[in-house]
Amino acid sequence: MPDREHDHDQKPSETEAERRRRRAVFLRELTEARELRDRVQPRRAKVARLRHAMRMRTFRW
Repeated sequence: MPDREHDHDQKPSETEAERRRRRAVFLRELTEARELRDRVQPRRAKVARLRHAMRMRTFRW
């Protein structure tokens, strides 16, 4: 029976720089999607901002 723990070792290892680049692209696209949603649904975005502000005010450091 094959050892299942080492299945992920068979694909070529990704360098740290490649991983960081992919992560940066993902975060950029995520921010872009949020901005688009905020433009399309301004009322929902405002409510979300107010809710976030309230959470931050009540959070204790």
